[in-house]
Formats: sequence, C-alpha cells, structure tokens
Amino acid sequence: MSSQTRDMTRGSPARHILLFCLPILAGNLFQQLYSLVDTLVVGRVEGVTALAAVSSAGWLDWTVLGLAMGLAQGFAIQIAQCFGAGDEAGLRRSAGQSLLLAAGVVIVLEAVSQALLRPVLTLMQTPSDTYELTCTYLRIVFGGLPFVMGFNLFSGFLRSVGNSRTPLAAMTTAALCNIALDFLLVGLLRWSVVGVAAATVFSQGISCTICLIALCHMPLMRLSRSDLRPSRAVCTRLMHLGVPVAFQNLIISVGGLVLQGVVNAQGFIFMAGYSAASRLQGLVEMAGTAVGSAVGTFAGQNMGAGKLDRVRLGLRRSAQIAMAMAVAVAAVLLIWGKPLLRLFIEDDPAIVEQVLTFGYRFLTVMACGLFMLYLLFVYRSTLQGLGDTFVPMLSGVVELVMRVLVALTLPALLGEWGIYLAEIMAWVGAAVLLICGYYRRMRLLTHQP
Repeated sequence: MSSQTRDMTRGSPARHILLFCLPILAGNLFQQLYSLVDTLVVGRVEGVTALAAVSSAGWLDWTVLGLAMGLAQGFAIQIAQCFGAGDEAGLRRSAGQSLLLAAGVVIVLEAVSQALLRPVLTLMQTPSDTYELTCTYLRIVFGGLPFVMGFNLFSGFLRSVGNSRTPLAAMTTAALCNIALDFLLVGLLRWSVVGVAAATVFSQGISCTICLIALCHMPLMRLSRSDLRPSRAVCTRLMHLGVPVAFQNLIISVGGLVLQGVVNAQGFIFMAGYSAASRLQGLVEMAGTAVGSAVGTFAGQNMGAGKLDRVRLGLRRSAQIAMAMAVAVAAVLLIWGKPLLRLFIEDDPAIVEQVLTFGYRFLTVMACGLFMLYLLFVYRSTLQGLGDTFVPMLSGVVELVMRVLVALTLPALLGEWGIYLAEIMAWVGAAVLLICGYYRRMRLLTHQP
C-alpha cells in the first residue's frame, strides 16, 4: 500500500478515523481561519456595513458553491468504493468521467449564478445599505467557481484513497495566502469587499493547483485517454451518487436563504449580529465535518470490501468522538463567544454593543444544539459512504421544512429567539431522519442474498 493512500478495511476503526480526520480538522481550521480573517479585517477596517454585506452573502454563496461541492462529494463515493474493492481500472475510469461531468456543471452554474444574482438579492430583502456591496462581493466569488469545483473534486479523490494530508497542505497554504492578501488588499489598499473576494478566489486557485499536482504524481490516478472517453453507464452511476448530494445542499441553502430574508427584515443591527455569529458557525461545524468526512471514507472503503461489521463499529466510534468534540466546542462558545465576536467589529460603541448582544444570544442557542449537528454529520456521511445518497437528500428536505417553518412562525411567539431556534430545529429534524435511515439501510444490506 502506497504511503499516499490508507486502506481502512483492516485495523482499528477508531485509530483510522482519528488519524484520517485530524488532518481534515486541521485543514478545516485553516480554511475557517481565513474566512474569519476576512470577516475580522473587513469589519474592523471598513466597519459594520461592509461586515454585514460580506456576512449576509454566506447563504447565497453556499447555494451556488454547495452544488459544485455536493457533486464532487458524490463522485468521490464511487472512488472510495472502487478503492476498497481493489478495482483500480474502475477507479481511474470513474475519475475520468467525474472530470468531464464537473467541467459541464461549472459552465452551467457560472452562467446561471451571474444571471440571477440581482433578482435573488432583491427577493431576499437585502438592505439598501449593503445591496451593492453584497452584489459586488458575490460576482467575484462566483467567478472562482472553477477553482471551488476543482479543489473539492481533487481533494475528494485524494481522501477517497485515504490521503487527507495533501488537502491539509493545500488548505493551509491557501489560508496563509488569503490572510496575507486580506491585509494587503483590504488593510493597506482599502479595496473593501472587492479585496476580500479577490483574496478568496486567488487562494482557492492555489489549493486547487496543489491537489491537482499531487494527483498527477500518484500512479493510481494516472488517467489514459480511454478513461476520459464519455461513458454513459459510468456517468449515470456518478450522477446517481452526486445529484442527490448536490440537491441536498441546494434545498438546505433554500431554507437558509428564507431564514436570511427573515433576519434581514429585522433590521440592520440584528442582521449584523446574527451574520457575525453565522461567520463563526463554520468554525463551530468544522470538527463535526472532519469526523463525518473520515467515517464517510471509512464506510465507503469497507462497503466496497463487503465488511459491514466494520461499518457499524466505525459509526459507533465516530459518534463517540463527535460527542466529545461537541461538548468541547460548546464550552468554548459559551465561555468565549462574546470576546470572539468582538474581534470582528469596530464601530460606534453603542452599535457594537447591540450587535454583540444579538450575536452572542445566537451562539448560546447554537452551543446547546451542537451535539445534534455533529450526529447529523456522522450519520449522513456514513449513509453516503454506503452508497445511499437518497436519504441524506431527504434530510436536506427536512432541514428546509424545519428551518422555514420555524423561522416564519416562532418569531411571532418568541421574538428573536424564534429565529435562533430555526437553525437548531433544522438540525434535530434532519438528524432523526438520518439515524432511522442508517439502521434501515444496514438491515437491507445485511439481508441481501
């Protein structure tokens, strides 16, 4: 077995999952670090208006980029299963067809996102104070879509064969580059949101290139012309795995957009506080996503090898690890949440205090529901590794329904707390469905002839 890969079909599941997820966690930390530095620099240099413009773009940004990321994640499931089964020819064929599909998807997404940007911002009731700044920021970020697709596709290939170190190196390098550019373009040159967006896109290009170079140096991933020749059967299988994951991200995003519209309607100060806390949410989620990525690869490889007992054991160990991480992260939010938020804001003291109050209240509610979010990641990724992307897609529908229903009804009864609870109730509903779906899937697989 090459040092560039990791065979998870043998040995301690807990050890494999921990050793695999730690580089992913470190990479996520660096990725979130530069996102936070974006927020910190623009908030302290340009003020609350620019901060709100960048932060409120989050859900719309995720709506478009999440489609690309979802497809790439789905394609990687096939790579992991081929690797676990020892089918190197099938692995290369799947990788080649993934590249072809990804190229077509990027062209379509780029055209649609740029064309519909302004109508969607208007529909979301984006405040006039931030409308043009948000629009400018997103146009530049959407321009980097090819890099986002490339990085997620290439890093997905690498992780599917057990290599989580190269994506870590890519994200670390990108994060350092992004931070340096933030201070140059925003801090020194005062390019405001244009500088933040340009730094992000350039850094995404760096991470994409590093992963591509690593793949080119792996004999296992050296593709031939026949691997790049279109195959209807392989493309159909890949789309069967990738489309539900992409659709899952899309419908989650639709709920987020509705929620953002409710937030926007509460006024500029509330929007700034909620959005600042939302920027921390990526940092809060990263431990859960790291464990989820690890158990997804673990489940995919062992599914390919026909070792369902190891899948069960891997899920139990992952859930235990995720719960411990959730408790630790929740404690950090409750103790240091307000000081962390304060780092991002520099404005009139009275305004800052109001923004911090709203932001910390959201962080408090988030901390209380964090364990459900981490379980959601573990069960969702395990199901996807087993080749079931339909139930995870349905969980996205549940998130959409819960987020929208709570956001549109509870504020009338609970005020701002109803808005905070919308996110948590979405996690709870999706996690319950995924847990039930996992046990049903395992029963079906166990009783297959």
